[in-house]
Amino acid sequence: MSIAITPAVAARNVEGARAEAARINIEGRLERLPMTAYQKRVFVIVATAWLADQVDVALLVFLIGAITRDFQLTHIEIGYLASMTFLGQLVGNIVFGSSSDLFGRRTTFQATMILWGVASFLAAGAWGLASLMVFRFLIGAGVGGEAPVAQAILSEVIPAGERGKYIAFMEGFWAVGFVLSGLISYTLLPVAGWRWVFVVVGLLAVVVFWVRRSLPESPRWLADHGRFEEADAAMSRIEAEVTSRFGGELPPPKPFIEDAVQETRNPMAVLFQRSHLKRNVMLFSMWFFALLGFYGLNSWIAVMLEAQGLSVVKSVGFVTLIAVGGIPGFYVAARLLEKIGRKPTTAIFLVMSAVMAFAYGQAPNFVMLFVLGFFMQFFMFGMWSCLYAYTPELYPTRCRSTGAGVASAFGRVGAIAGPIVVGYIINMVGQVGVFTLGAGSFGLAALMVLVLGIETRGKILEEISQIAHATK
Repeated sequence: MSIAITPAVAARNVEGARAEAARINIEGRLERLPMTAYQKRVFVIVATAWLADQVDVALLVFLIGAITRDFQLTHIEIGYLASMTFLGQLVGNIVFGSSSDLFGRRTTFQATMILWGVASFLAAGAWGLASLMVFRFLIGAGVGGEAPVAQAILSEVIPAGERGKYIAFMEGFWAVGFVLSGLISYTLLPVAGWRWVFVVVGLLAVVVFWVRRSLPESPRWLADHGRFEEADAAMSRIEAEVTSRFGGELPPPKPFIEDAVQETRNPMAVLFQRSHLKRNVMLFSMWFFALLGFYGLNSWIAVMLEAQGLSVVKSVGFVTLIAVGGIPGFYVAARLLEKIGRKPTTAIFLVMSAVMAFAYGQAPNFVMLFVLGFFMQFFMFGMWSCLYAYTPELYPTRCRSTGAGVASAFGRVGAIAGPIVVGYIINMVGQVGVFTLGAGSFGLAALMVLVLGIETRGKILEEISQIAHATK
């Protein structure tokens, strides 16, 4: 016999959950914690996994020349192959982002690693363009699925005063992964071929999967799902570890700030509430135009260099060298995010990405190609750090991973379109048009941030959520 839940009973249940959430005060206890080796260990686990993922994503930039020769690809086919990774990321962003909000951060994080690791081994055995496109789609789904989960994990564990910096540092490992991908390709391509590059990256996935096994579940997520005993126990373990590393008594908990009250547990329904309309428009369009510009350029740089007379190996080495510029780029972005704020830093890096992309397209010789390429990557990789630090802060816990995933998915639409559009632009107007497209895309992304963005620096996540919920 079923028991009807009356409005009065439902109201008492809600009030009871609020009282229990206030009692354990997960948010206040997390925010009072000093930064110690514990939070840094969580960061290292997430960041090294992120680095390995990005090595795999970047491979096609360095291997596309060799794959093109083996499979006799046309410019249009190259564009479609490059876009399959981004199509997979789009699907992964949405599917795994929502799964993270529904089923937990830790489980979803591990599942993404298994998917892209297995797909890397499969890509090594690809027998033609169609099979390689399928395997690159699966790689993209795994990596794309990890992105919103990684953002949610760090944003929910790192205190507000350090949150943006550490998420930006995590995304900066994308620049390191890009360079490492180039070094692996540069070393193995001449002696073993592109298939063995995929095998090596698959083995890297196995190692990182083992490292991830100690990743804890987010106490914020547990509390939001009414699992208060587990949340309290998880929080107590964190406090014990931080205390042992801090070497003294912890500060008192911050005052309890309730997350914005949600009437549904469906993260998609929460995401598309009216209160999130303005920031959805800003984030979705920012991601779309930023990734349209980034991947429209980077997916084709090696191919365009080969067209100017460089060998496959030399073009890979050139792209790897200019990508080194991204490493100081993400470091500077991370510092500025906490120094001057999310909104101005994001706008600055997008505007300068536009300027450098346009200037790179006008470079008169290889010396200027290198100099301008170095600074172009400096600002473009720094831009990535801004996107990843800014996005998860703008959503409540119940849809944080979903929101970051859907925003990223709009970016993947731009990433899918970029290489395809560039393939047609090269045939119609040449290489100058490619860099003009990139510059215009970054400029539009910056405009959206300047017009619709809000500042989140130093604010507790629940405080930002309340501001969003109050905006009708």
